[in-house]
Amino acid sequence: MMRLLQGAKAYALSLTLALVAAVFFPASSASAAYTLVWSDEFNGSSIDTSNWSFEIGTGTNGWGNNELQYYTSRPENARIENGNLVIEARKESYGGMNYTSARLKTQGKRSFKYGRIEARIKLPKGQGLWPAFWTLGEDIGSVGWPRCGEIDIMEHINHENNTHGTIHWDAGGHAWYGGPSHAIDVTQYHVYAIEWTPKAIKWFIDGVQFWEANIENNINSTEEFHKEHFIILNMAVGGNWPGSPDGSTVFPAKMYVDYVRVYQDNGAPSDEIVSGGTYKLINVNSGKALDVASAGTTPGTNVQIWTDNGTGAQRWTIYRNADGSYKLINTNSGLALDVAGAGTADGTNVQVWTDIGTGAQKWNIIKNADGSYKLINTNSGKALDVAGAGTADGTNVQIWTDNGTGAQKWHLIRLY
Repeated sequence: MMRLLQGAKAYALSLTLALVAAVFFPASSASAAYTLVWSDEFNGSSIDTSNWSFEIGTGTNGWGNNELQYYTSRPENARIENGNLVIEARKESYGGMNYTSARLKTQGKRSFKYGRIEARIKLPKGQGLWPAFWTLGEDIGSVGWPRCGEIDIMEHINHENNTHGTIHWDAGGHAWYGGPSHAIDVTQYHVYAIEWTPKAIKWFIDGVQFWEANIENNINSTEEFHKEHFIILNMAVGGNWPGSPDGSTVFPAKMYVDYVRVYQDNGAPSDEIVSGGTYKLINVNSGKALDVASAGTTPGTNVQIWTDNGTGAQRWTIYRNADGSYKLINTNSGLALDVAGAGTADGTNVQVWTDIGTGAQKWNIIKNADGSYKLINTNSGKALDVAGAGTADGTNVQIWTDNGTGAQKWHLIRLY
């Protein structure tokens, strides 16, 4: 979506990739092992700004594609309607352009590495229309495009009876690989998806695979596809690939998105802790979640274990500190996981407290041989521990000398 005019070097590399990757391989639908970790069902009355932000304006040189629209955040161009996100392209003078539309992204709010990413979408047809569902690397702000990587899950242009799946990346210059789907009626709802693993990216429509790219071991410099990406939904008007609208193009043109969903393998995190990712922590011994008592929001509220119930009291956003340690911020209260009084003795209580950046709130997160994690407080050198190896709801959480028992082992399950 960023740019689809290809130079000779990129084209040559795409042909090379065709020799080393599976290029057309119909297959079954998603693996039953996938577990939903995030979604937007668009069932509210307005666009959820905790998930989405808007790109505004024309971008540089039409977002790199010589596009003709001005992107806005107006309800005329993007809104919730009957359980759908509606992105509407309009023919009107606005901001010096002759068309308006919308482009929404999860950048800085929701990002993902691997899993199944899907959306149920109904598209318009028309000369010069270019709707898309795609991702970009979260590091685009520091490395730029195409070094951030791009995965086009679904792109459609003009009156075609198919969509396209493509990846873009840097391999000593812009490289790309992808192709068209089988024939479908794009004006009806379809589920457009990728299944993304450390080995490959596979494209599906309604569970039928139509394309596959090999990314195993960074083949052909594809390291861009082994890091966090955010999601984009937009509808461009005009540009290098579809060309301009003409007298036959019907405006307003509407793209309907019923939902966007992200699944990961059994909800398990990758081997890396994602700074800014939100997790639940499940104690290995009890099977219960790290929980703020009574969903409290006052500094000093006790931390305990409790049956996993999916509430904010059991959700923790993990941020990497400059020294390599981590802080855990409870999503319900905004308070940090803290050792009471900065204590260092076995049995010192663990609580939530205002985020102040002290050692009492810093934790080294260390992976155990069995795939679980232990959390070692940097101030005391002691482990996050369930008192008495208890398994009952409400059992207190404390620090204790690192002893490798299940009371000190935690599964970190990434939610989003």
